[in-house]
Amino acid sequence: MRTVKLNLPDDIDLKDYELSMIVAAKLYEDCKLSSGQAAQVAGLSKRAFIELLGKYGVSVFSNSVTDLKSDIANA
Repeated sequence: MRTVKLNLPDDIDLKDYELSMIVAAKLYEDCKLSSGQAAQVAGLSKRAFIELLGKYGVSVFSNSVTDLKSDIANA
């Protein structure tokens, strides 16, 4: 896994785990990471990551109608 160093202003009131979750949630939302990969980035279990997504404004469900129809057909 790649490590990235970020320089953030001291007045940003975010804990490290919050920043990790924000990055992981965004990469998941943009389909750059699977839920399992994003959970690993956030340092969480897959279940915990999925449960927290809503707090960060990210849906577990795809925004694509085609993906939703596929999910329903495979359910």
